[in-house]
Amino acid sequence: MKHPFHFPGLLWASPVSRLVLATFLPILALFPLPGSAAEVRTARPATLAQQFTLKNGMTLIVKPDRRAPTAVHMVWVRVGSMDEVDGTSGVAHVLEHMMFKGTPTVKAGDFSRKVAALGGRENAFTSKDYTGYFQQIPSAKLEDVMRLESDRFANNTWTDEVFAKELEVVKEERRLRTEDKPHARLHEAMDGVIYQADPYRRPIVGWMSDLESLTAEDARAFYRRWYTPANAAVIVAGDVDVDAVRLLAEKYYGSLPVYAEPARKPRTEPEQTGLRRLDFKAPAEQAYVALAFKVPGLKPAGLPMTAAAPTDATSDDALALTVLSAVLSGYDGARLPRALTLSDQPVADSAGAYYGLTARGPQLFTLYGVPAVGKTAAEVEAALRAQVVLVAKDGVTEAELSRVKNRWVAGEVYKQDSVFNQARLLGVSWINGFPLGADQLLLERLRKVTAAQVQSVAAKYFGDDALTVATLLPQPVDSTRKPRVPAAGIRH
Repeated sequence: MKHPFHFPGLLWASPVSRLVLATFLPILALFPLPGSAAEVRTARPATLAQQFTLKNGMTLIVKPDRRAPTAVHMVWVRVGSMDEVDGTSGVAHVLEHMMFKGTPTVKAGDFSRKVAALGGRENAFTSKDYTGYFQQIPSAKLEDVMRLESDRFANNTWTDEVFAKELEVVKEERRLRTEDKPHARLHEAMDGVIYQADPYRRPIVGWMSDLESLTAEDARAFYRRWYTPANAAVIVAGDVDVDAVRLLAEKYYGSLPVYAEPARKPRTEPEQTGLRRLDFKAPAEQAYVALAFKVPGLKPAGLPMTAAAPTDATSDDALALTVLSAVLSGYDGARLPRALTLSDQPVADSAGAYYGLTARGPQLFTLYGVPAVGKTAAEVEAALRAQVVLVAKDGVTEAELSRVKNRWVAGEVYKQDSVFNQARLLGVSWINGFPLGADQLLLERLRKVTAAQVQSVAAKYFGDDALTVATLLPQPVDSTRKPRVPAAGIRH
């Protein structure tokens, strides 16, 4: 199910950034390892999370897990690159970098050193939908990181000179992670073709021309606008007491100044009325093709929290699309790899599908493939679409449904092994507006998806009017060009 070249990604920094070609969407946690429903029945029940609103409007979510004397502390801000305006693309990510540059009481670089001295590790990340900061520490040190993080959230400060220096690090990151990577450049350009009005068209790292003109005041204004308690959540998971954490959160976060949460204006994408194509030339060894279909995603209203509440057709379709994605490429030997890469005459070296299910913005269902030797991108495109047509015509088998559903159930067990994973899933769920308990309800709903529903969405959403196709046309690679060496401050 994982896309080897591009995902709606995250940019990480601690104190610098690294691009992780992965996604933080909750559904990925449902596919980590094979398993069976019996494993869930024998698993020790996890302690339920609890959610509170602090006196200044900030959200607090606490999830006890006593298996080890560690805790994960996260702060999530509901702001990402989708909240930027044209001309300042990349400012959300640049601001994430600047959050490591100190406060009146903590010098630049000391935040990371202090967390390390506590026996912890820390990092931060930016996506289209959110920005997050975390520390994983011995649970006895939770108050120390709360003191540090709340200070950083409310009192971040830096000079114009420090900003200018860090901006050069971000520009070098763009060169290294995007401009030197043909698949990344293709998907960046593809987003601009898929979306006309929606802010998802902009890259998280920002356009280079915008970075060149970005100012320290642009970042400060973004910080003042969005880093307000009502637009943020504190997530704590691990060996903690709920009441004790709540007291600490009120002490360190509940006392932060309150600012009005900014209004978000809708930026509705116009209806697409025909197939869009992008031929993208770049130095590369192999061609590559990606097909992105505009499809519905799952929104909070589509996942009612009571069994008696009716469900809507759009949410049912979103869940069925999730199953279709797993049937196509959710495991070794799934339909796309089996038909395109493992046959006697393979058409592709690799092939797969990806669907995200939940996000603040619109959703895509993506098919992708790398042509085998002697095959063309057009042949891979046709083969990918043929597999979806086959599902629309003949449906899927009960054996396929059973296999992917068993993996979901097993995932519910395995994801609880990671306290970090528990915290991040709570954070992503909060960002997307889902209440506590939505993950379990989601699992129940996914397990009820039928073969008929999967067949229906395969027939409904994969026409030309919703499709954008991007093809990488390989250009000669300069064999004398030395690989770019990461500048100081950029690491893998």
